[in-house]
Formats: sequence, C-alpha cells, structure tokens
Amino acid sequence: MSNAAEMRHGGRILVDQLALHGCERVYLVPGESYLAVLDGLIDHPDIEPIICRQEGGAAIMAEAHGKLTGKPGICMVTRGPGATNASAGVHVAHQDSTPMILLVGQIGRDMVDREAFQEVDYRKMFEPLCKWVAQIDDINRIPEYISHAYHIATSGRPGPVVLALPEDMLSSTAEVADAKPYVPIEAKTAPEDVARFRGALADAKQPIMIVGGGGWTAETTENLKSFSKRNNVAIATSFRCQDYIPNTHSHFIGDVGIGINPELAKFIRESDLVILVGSRMGEMTSSGYSLLEIPCPKQKLIHVFAGPDELGRVYRPDIAINASQRSFIRAIAMMEPVDGSGREEQIETAHASYLKFSTPLDTPGDVKMAHVVAQLREILPEDAIVTNGAGNYAAFLHRFFRYGKYRTELAPTSGSMGYGLPASVAAKLTHPDRPSICLAGDGCFLMHGQEFATAVQYGANIIVIVVNNGMFGTIRMHQERNYPGRVSGTQLHNPDFAAYAVAFGGHGETVTKTEDFGPAFERAMNSGKPAIIEVQVDPQALTPIKTLDQIRAGS
Repeated sequence: MSNAAEMRHGGRILVDQLALHGCERVYLVPGESYLAVLDGLIDHPDIEPIICRQEGGAAIMAEAHGKLTGKPGICMVTRGPGATNASAGVHVAHQDSTPMILLVGQIGRDMVDREAFQEVDYRKMFEPLCKWVAQIDDINRIPEYISHAYHIATSGRPGPVVLALPEDMLSSTAEVADAKPYVPIEAKTAPEDVARFRGALADAKQPIMIVGGGGWTAETTENLKSFSKRNNVAIATSFRCQDYIPNTHSHFIGDVGIGINPELAKFIRESDLVILVGSRMGEMTSSGYSLLEIPCPKQKLIHVFAGPDELGRVYRPDIAINASQRSFIRAIAMMEPVDGSGREEQIETAHASYLKFSTPLDTPGDVKMAHVVAQLREILPEDAIVTNGAGNYAAFLHRFFRYGKYRTELAPTSGSMGYGLPASVAAKLTHPDRPSICLAGDGCFLMHGQEFATAVQYGANIIVIVVNNGMFGTIRMHQERNYPGRVSGTQLHNPDFAAYAVAFGGHGETVTKTEDFGPAFERAMNSGKPAIIEVQVDPQALTPIKTLDQIRAGS
C-alpha cells in the first residue's frame, strides 16, 4: 500500500519498507543516531525488536535468522563502535552466504569529513565484507535503497548488505511512495546443463557430490535424497553444512571439514568425478587446498554455483553451471537416472566408514565429550537446532553428532568465536517450539556470554553447554605443535558458569562426570528457563584423537 500522500519522517518510511518486505523481527542495540527508526518501530507492532547487549551479538542473531528463514535478517546498530562491533556478524554472513541487512546510524550530513563524533566511512570499512554498502543521503530514496538491499542480499550468492543512515536524513520528513515487496531472483538450471551433467555422471565409476553454501532449502534436501538413491551417488557435505542431508541416509558418507575422516579424504582423492554444488571448496573444506589440485584437479570437476564469480576462481571446472542449488538439485532429481548399479558396494562401504568414524571414542578425564555428544543425539528430537562457535570442542560435535534433518545446524564457516549463543537465541525466537542447544567452549562462550541476558529477557529457553577446559584450546593445540611446552596467552580463569546462569535469572548445572550429563540436561529442559550446563573436561582431552601431551611430543 502506498503512503505517498502521508508526510512521514525518514525513520517511519524505513520501517514501513521493512514491513512491506515481510520483516518480522529486528535485532538491535539502540543508539541516538537512529532514534527516528526506533520511533518508527512503535507504529509497527508486527515487527518485534529484540534488544541485544552488544552489536556483535545482534549481528550474529540477524545472520542466524537469515540462515533459518532464507530471508534477510535485519540488524540495527549505531555509528562508530556500534558498526565495528557488528562487523563480525557481517563477516560471518559473507563467508556463509547468508542474506542479511545491517542498518547503521550515521552522523549528520553536514558533519561529514570532519572526523565528527564516531564518524566512519562505511563504504571503505565494509566494502570487502559484504555484497553492497551504501549511504542513503536523500530521504526520498529510502524505498529504492531498501528494495535494492533486499534484492542484492537474496540474489545469486546470498550475502550481507550494509546501509548507512545519516541522522538528519532520518529525522527529516517527506511524502514518498512505498516500494513493492521484493522478488527473490534465482539462477535457473538450463536443460543443456542437465544433459552435460548426466553425460559426465553416466561415465563416472566413483563420483562424489559435495554440497554446501547458502540458499539451501528443505525441499532441496528431499530432492537430493531422491537423486542420490536413483543414481547411486555418494553425498558428502562441506564444512558446517552437515544438516543438508540426514546423516543416517544410506548415501551420506561424511562431512568434508576440519579433522576429515581419512577414508573420506581417500574416497575424494580416488574419485573420477567431483561434483561441487553450492560449495566453494574453501580452506576448511579442502583441507588447506590439498584435497584437489589447483587450478586443474585430476578428477573431472563439475561446479554448480549461484554466483558466476566463484566459478573458475580457484578450481578450473570441466563443467561450470551457474545455477542455484535449489534449481539444480530439483532438475537432476527429475532427470532420467543413469545406471549406477556398479557403485552400490563402494557407497555402502563409505557409509559404514562414516558410521564407524562417528562412533564415540574414550578420551582422558571423567567427562568424555564424545559420549556426551552421543547422549545429545539420543536425547534430542531430530528437529532440535544445535549451534556452535569455534574451538576444539566443536570437533567433538561435528564428528559425533548426527544431524537428522535440514536446518538443525547453525555454525559459522568463518570460524567466528562467540557465534553459538546469539545464534541459539535467534533460533529459539524463530522456532519457539523446537529445542535450541548451544555448544560452546569456555573461551567461545564469554565472547558473547552477555546475550544470555537477552535469552532471559525474551523467554528464549535455550540450553547452553559450556565445555570448560580452562584455555583457548585450539590456539593451545597449535602452540604445543609449533612451540612445545612454551605456553603463552592461552590460559583462562573462568567464573562459575552455573552461577552465572542463575545470576541472570536462568538455570545452572555443573557436570564433572559423563554419567551426570543426562540427568543435568533433563533438569535444564524441565526448568522452564534458559539454562547453562558447565561441563568440566580434562585439559588433556584436547582433540578426539590426541591428548595435549601427545601433541606437545609431536606423536
């Protein structure tokens, strides 16, 4: 509906645009630079403002919202330090191909280039971190800019957009017509692409498809399951995209990430056809760019990607297909299947290898994290959303948890610490009927631990499992590997995390033995409050396969 005849201030015009584009929730830390936008929100009770405690947490929540819904997550922050704090979430959205819009309050237009209070040139600051960054200097162009932001964030390879909003522009008034709701633009699969793909697949003896990237859907997962069975193709997932196919599916053979199953790495190296769908095959997925030769892999390579800039960027594909994952997987699920009967045994063996690799191992100490994670996969329903940030603790989750359906994993491919807690809050707010579980290390948790207050404030009854080993474990691992016995900068003195939860009005538990985890988790679930379970692990249990002493000794 157009409001062209109505005089509105810029903040109200902007919020009206968010509403017509379908925005349901905004994540923010308030600031005087965009008071007019906060005022505009009052007239839109259908848009829920989530008041966060730090801009980095707000941006991560918006990114997680974008992952969960496929629609741009909206974050609002103030100028200067507000924007710099939020940049971490923008970087996650960029590397994870997540639609997101960051709105930044800006100094008045009459103060530009004077190094005014908290002045930053956001075009220079955010240019390498997002798909588009701009400043709205003319109130009459707000509908145009917001519409463009939605289209850019969701088209091709999805990603973040940043818009700076001068304070005086927002507080001025104008009569301006609203835009129309954005229309998502999808790169479609051409019939000739399917024909070329089918020909290559028919000739392959040991093909593997590696799926990942942004723009996936539950429908795509169903189509992938159908395609893999009809054509007998092994499926692997890229780093932190493990929920793109049920991990118990007969044709799933593992995730291609940090600490990859050696048998899976061998399968990829011996494959005669590698099919990348949505995956960039970045540093983590490629084992430091070692799995495939650069620029021309020895295997025949088919690369399917929604954005043309990625095709041929690192790896020279034999067949390059500029199409969305959804479009491509739908098309090949409906094509005439090839004869893949000769691949049944290799897939069965590879799937069995995955199941063996994800079977819990014993580690030092009274708490065995592999067994704790295995308990989680038994306790949780298959639609539970599990989030994590970065750290060695995550290796236990990625290896031993088995994801049952799409969009149950939220984790940053950028390796951003502190991601898990804010993402878990956003997940619970988006899907209040589903369990939302965060796994965090002691260092990772306190990067954004203050957002536990946001969970309590909005009744987002998440459960946070804090794996406490008293150090920055990943850095300590690299430190011991490169400078054995010379410990510097990695020790941590932690609070009582259970008491921390209670102080905020939540529920707290402390676990010191594996067998105590299940009852503690049940009490947390039944508490009716956001909860923190501190799991105290032996510092020796640094990885699933090597102790701290073994890493130090180079064994």
